[in-house]
Amino acid sequence: QVQLVESGGGLVQPGGSLRLSCAASVSILSISTMGWYRQAPGKERELVARLTPQDNTWYPDSVKGRFTISIDNAKNTVYLQMNSLKPEDTAVYYCHKIRSTYWGQGTQVTVSS
Repeated sequence: QVQLVESGGGLVQPGGSLRLSCAASVSILSISTMGWYRQAPGKERELVARLTPQDNTWYPDSVKGRFTISIDNAKNTVYLQMNSLKPEDTAVYYCHKIRSTYWGQGTQVTVSS
């Protein structure tokens, strides 16, 4: 059983930055495609960053240039660096091992002045 535990969420002002972390309980990240998703109230969960084992990344236009996904295999941790945050980035953020049933519990990000 793989456990994913997110951390790093919080309240930040517009234009600010946060770095989310997702720690995996076992060494799976180097062989997994990992994704960060978010879900705002009343909206569907959406993919905001994806990283393949070949280091290929993908971002939707809404976050491209502001969000960066990265991985530290030695720490079994995947990160989401979020810069220039906007109120519309407010959501619960989840990490997910793509094509699996493994999800983290989520961490709340609130962007507000």
